[in-house]
Amino acid sequence: MANGTAVGFPAQPDPQADPNQVPKPAAPAVPDWPTRAPARDEPPSQPDTPPPPPQTSPDAAFSLALTAILDEHVEWVAREFPEQSSKGGDDRYAHLLTDVTPAAVERRLAEVRDRLDRLRALTAGATPTEDQSIDARILELDLEYRLADAPYYPEQLPVTARAGVQVWLPQLPESVPLDTTARRESYVRRLEAMGEHLDAQVAQMRAGMAAGRVPPRVVMLGSAEQALAHATPELKASPQGSRFYTPFAAAPADDALAARALAAVRDVVIPAFDRLGVFLRDEYIPACRETLGESSGVDGPASYAVKVRLFTTTDLTPQQVHETGLSEVARLRAEMFTVIARSDFPDRDRLAGDELMRAFLRYLRTDPRFYYTDKEDLLRGYRDIAKRVDAELPRFFGRLPRLPYGVRELPAFMAPASPPAYYYPGSLDAGLAGNMVANTYRLDQRPTYDMVALTLHEACPGHHLQIALAQEAQGHPVRTIADFTAFVEGWALYAERLGLEMEGGTGRGGEGLYRDPYDDFGRLSFEMWRACRLVVDTGIHALGWSRQQAIDYMLAHTALAPLAVEREVDRYIGWPGQATAYKIGELRVSATRRRAEAALGARFNLREFHDVVLAAGATPLDVLDERVDRWIASRGAGEPR
Repeated sequence: MANGTAVGFPAQPDPQADPNQVPKPAAPAVPDWPTRAPARDEPPSQPDTPPPPPQTSPDAAFSLALTAILDEHVEWVAREFPEQSSKGGDDRYAHLLTDVTPAAVERRLAEVRDRLDRLRALTAGATPTEDQSIDARILELDLEYRLADAPYYPEQLPVTARAGVQVWLPQLPESVPLDTTARRESYVRRLEAMGEHLDAQVAQMRAGMAAGRVPPRVVMLGSAEQALAHATPELKASPQGSRFYTPFAAAPADDALAARALAAVRDVVIPAFDRLGVFLRDEYIPACRETLGESSGVDGPASYAVKVRLFTTTDLTPQQVHETGLSEVARLRAEMFTVIARSDFPDRDRLAGDELMRAFLRYLRTDPRFYYTDKEDLLRGYRDIAKRVDAELPRFFGRLPRLPYGVRELPAFMAPASPPAYYYPGSLDAGLAGNMVANTYRLDQRPTYDMVALTLHEACPGHHLQIALAQEAQGHPVRTIADFTAFVEGWALYAERLGLEMEGGTGRGGEGLYRDPYDDFGRLSFEMWRACRLVVDTGIHALGWSRQQAIDYMLAHTALAPLAVEREVDRYIGWPGQATAYKIGELRVSATRRRAEAALGARFNLREFHDVVLAAGATPLDVLDERVDRWIASRGAGEPR
């Protein structure tokens, strides 16, 4: 699962301006026609009018106008959401935090509406190039999606136990570059602004409470403790121990910036997290609802239908997604029985059907052979798999990213409420490597048979390779802004299956990186997990499923550990629709490959296909289809393979 979205590159603000005043966007450039009047003793020119402007072709005028509105949006995103832009090495807004006040939210929506109207007026009847068409459609969908979700006030639901300011702000010391004095000073200014920012988040949650717009209580459990972990009595007595002070821990005693940082941590950050934690514990969580589904909330079924459309970038209804999930579950279950038959499971020949599946899953979850007892061994195992994968990449990709990546441990304060691993993007501009971040909490819940598929998904050729290539792409930076989950996660799920073709594999089960039946079953379990998401997410949010019903379904169909299943189900409850993107996206990526293989036959080149899929960055799924179809047409029909 990828976290974080890269952004573009805005203009430098006035250094004399009020640091808390967000600069206005620059107006698009216009021609500067000659306006000089003749001197008194100079005879008037013939004719006595300015010369006409240079002639611009309609295509050139359209290109300039489109580039201007794309640039405007990139600048706007970087300025309005500075936490993301600073992660990418853009220092100009690195002293700011997102303004979440109602006035700022309304202003942003008005700006989005205006930009969308201008974009549609510009593109109506135009004949753009392929790149222009992709850029315009990405921007249009990004703007549409921001407006589509607005009636449901997402800003009033900013916190769950797996996401929110109490999770992301404490990661700032590791996620933004702090290698210069100027960057460290910007970081200190953020510390000084955190009190106001956290209080504004609380105000939004209070507004949601007043409107009856609150999350299910189950997804909030643990969030108060996460906030209060940064305001313990020990930290109040010795703020030097705070995560927020880490960048200055080795500073000399007379360092003025370190002293300012310590004062901000002591007087602003710790009290603000204390206020947030107490509010969550004493007011907000008791007011949260007992019901689970998005359709049962104050915004009703329409809200969930919109979220499914946004996350999948399709027009699929929740019912259609549910039925797709059931079909995929049935297909994968049949493959699982084939893998069990190849294993050395003692009861594989004695049992059959559901009884065999239950016994095999119980064996996987309880036999010590499948679990490390030392977290360093777990991390080393992930790193070893990553090295094996890296050696295979040139066979599958013509372009590889320059940005390196690593495997590191998930911070302890996040671990209990987090899934097995995340991917955090890096930045060449910021000098930050990408990272697969592995959860080492409860090693008895971190099975080894999941590790190959998980590494392929989170690192290479999954999230790291795709996101790093998108950052390095030559297209307009607008392509790095819109977060099309169906592409990003669909690609990463497709990448898991590529492991069957690595290390001499031919794509069949039990080959390649999946060296034994248990690793192969882990792969199938991971794919089944994403198929189950289609069933469970829609079950909870559209069909009225209970939490236990969702847990039981996942436990019956996947080899995931019980704790992982509980965390997953709580994630689906707290993030409606997002989990549907993975399998829907993977089905589309896989379908484009099959279509290309059938059309090109022996002329099909896998490296070229992958380069085409990834070249434009994360796009809506229909744009992916069109790009692959154009590539097929350019290659010409081929002989059957």
